[in-house]
Amino acid sequence: MVQALPRTRLHRALLGSAVCAVVGLLLWWLLPLGEESPGGTVTFSTGSPSGVYEKYGTLLRRAIAKDMPRLDVRLLNSDGSQENVRRVATGETDFAIAAADAVETYKLENEPGADRLRGCARLYDDYVHLVVPRSSPVQSVADLKGRRVAVGPGGSGVRLIAEHVLMAAGLDPHKDVRPVPEGIEAAPGLLESRRIDAFFWSGGLPTGAVKNLSERFPVRLVPIGGDLVAKLHAQGGASRYYRAAVMPADAYPQAEHGSSVQTLAVANLLVTREGMNADLTEKLTRTVIDSRDNIGAQVHAAQLVDLRTAIYTDPLELHEGARRYYWSVKP
Repeated sequence: MVQALPRTRLHRALLGSAVCAVVGLLLWWLLPLGEESPGGTVTFSTGSPSGVYEKYGTLLRRAIAKDMPRLDVRLLNSDGSQENVRRVATGETDFAIAAADAVETYKLENEPGADRLRGCARLYDDYVHLVVPRSSPVQSVADLKGRRVAVGPGGSGVRLIAEHVLMAAGLDPHKDVRPVPEGIEAAPGLLESRRIDAFFWSGGLPTGAVKNLSERFPVRLVPIGGDLVAKLHAQGGASRYYRAAVMPADAYPQAEHGSSVQTLAVANLLVTREGMNADLTEKLTRTVIDSRDNIGAQVHAAQLVDLRTAIYTDPLELHEGARRYYWSVKP
């Protein structure tokens, strides 16, 4: 004879079953279209600890953990775009953020794995910063002649864009300035201690290290005039990805004193490579778009991630998984 459960135990058993069912239903609902979360591990190359790439990557990993709880995302710091492109192309990492000019340079130089690079999304723009002490006589890029200028580490997108900008201003980046191979980690401190006269930075707005510097030390941003855009485009190649932009007055209030600053911008891309799992890439692309508002609350640049423009990943063709996502949300 089967003995009946006491009423209290039966109630608890039924309640436990109901809770499990609700949790299971919630997980099914939270995973897009009720699909199972991909498992395993992927690596994601970001940037320097003080830059926007690293902060964006950290917040994106949290969003991925909610959408794909079985997927382990490991973040790797880097010197920036050029290193990120190489890492993805050679299989050292699976995903990365990189500026379009760095991607194009890697392709033009026919570096290893360049033909395997694919795009997932156009993210947000990087803005070129040229930072000097407020008392500096430097009023234009051309005024950097003979001065000590931090141009970024060798593998960085900053180095790439700094050299292009210097050449557009008629300066030899190796002879006409005294280049210092430091990035956003060290450059603010070097400027504050007067060991350099200026530094270049290319990043989202606002970049924490620049903002913090402006709040403790008097600095200003040197305009990079629109006349340089035509000269940059005349260089050909990757320089065609630079465009005229305006740094809004509220990006760095202590440095700009209520005035906007003319500069250059270049688009950032989420990059992967041919052969990356299409289902995983589709879901990751979806998370990038869906997490825009939450990430944008902490990384203001991410507010500009837009479904209408994310599909334009020039100079890369879309990855199959990313293309599948964009077709799924096409009106």
